[in-house]
Amino acid sequence: MERLTPPPVRRIATDRHPRVVTPTPPVDGAGNGASEVTGTPSALARRRAARPAAAYPPEERMRIESVSLAYGEKWVVRDVSLPVRRGEVLGLIGASGSGKTTLLRSLNRLTEITAGAGRAGRITLDGEEIHEIEVNALRRRVTMVFQQPNPFPMSIFENVAYALREAPGRRRRARRATLEPEVREALRRAGLHEEVAEDLDRPALSLSGGQQQRLCIARALAADPEVLLLDEPCSALDPISTAVIEELIVELRESVAIVIVTHNLQQAQRVADHVAFMHLGELVEYGTAEQVFEQPRQQRTRDYIGGAFG
Repeated sequence: MERLTPPPVRRIATDRHPRVVTPTPPVDGAGNGASEVTGTPSALARRRAARPAAAYPPEERMRIESVSLAYGEKWVVRDVSLPVRRGEVLGLIGASGSGKTTLLRSLNRLTEITAGAGRAGRITLDGEEIHEIEVNALRRRVTMVFQQPNPFPMSIFENVAYALREAPGRRRRARRATLEPEVREALRRAGLHEEVAEDLDRPALSLSGGQQQRLCIARALAADPEVLLLDEPCSALDPISTAVIEELIVELRESVAIVIVTHNLQQAQRVADHVAFMHLGELVEYGTAEQVFEQPRQQRTRDYIGGAFG
């Protein structure tokens, strides 16, 4: 049998104090970036400065007030308060199990689908408690795009037209010529029209993953919502499709309030105007993206952004 050489013994000197070396500040991403040490803008600050500014000041559409959410006896969100504004993107970040998706789904009452779900506190849409709004009407005003693209097994045109036909006061058998201008406008808003304009009868399931997700966004936008909820919308997509959808999100914030849940911290830095960091159901920190990512106030935020857990 071959004789193995044991690894060398590493000895630690204990007769003198260790020399402390100041770490080199990161050039990009999380933590206290280069801006704090050198006075020069961080890469994040430069990227965000290049984004188009919102044309209008932010306008509050929803308010989350002291909200706690439970499934049976287990509370998964505890005493969270946040504003949701048109003109900006609110990013919800945190490790798996932090409660951010449950909070997102509560904004259009999707949590009610789960047996035993309960809620304390208030969630309002334009000042009205959402439990006083008929649920289908609420979900037209506060629409959801899910993690996996879920186009209907029908044509591109019919996917978007479905949302239009279901709108109040619309006839379900409305003629194609009547709906086509609105279908095309929704596809334009979702950044998909140029790619499919000549073939709206193409099966939606034949589109690429990124195109399918933009079709789902177009279908959501066809209802003319006030709030758009995005649950990990790029997690199943390639980097090129992700970049297209991120650019679309930034553009859409002009016309609709957007809340996005993402595990991708770089994505949150790129698209969010304000960020809420949640941990074990609690809201740990809320602030602008620049503040949360470059100068976090809470140690738990610094640990998460620095990769200590998550």
